[in-house]
Amino acid sequence: MNTLEEVDLYCPYCGEHISVLVDCSEAEQQYVEDCQVCCSPMLLSVNVDGSGLPMVDAARENE
Repeated sequence: MNTLEEVDLYCPYCGEHISVLVDCSEAEQQYVEDCQVCCSPMLLSVNVDGSGLPMVDAARENE
């Protein structure tokens, strides 16, 4: 079983469409990852539902 899922989202700084890999083995997690386009630090909040699908919210790190 693959616990990594690719999730598409928009950078809260530059607005560009990007993809991030999410580890779905943890039901709830929060971590900082730099945008691949503008290199700004995004705070990613991940919640994995009962079927194993991740929902990711990206926010500016300092908000």
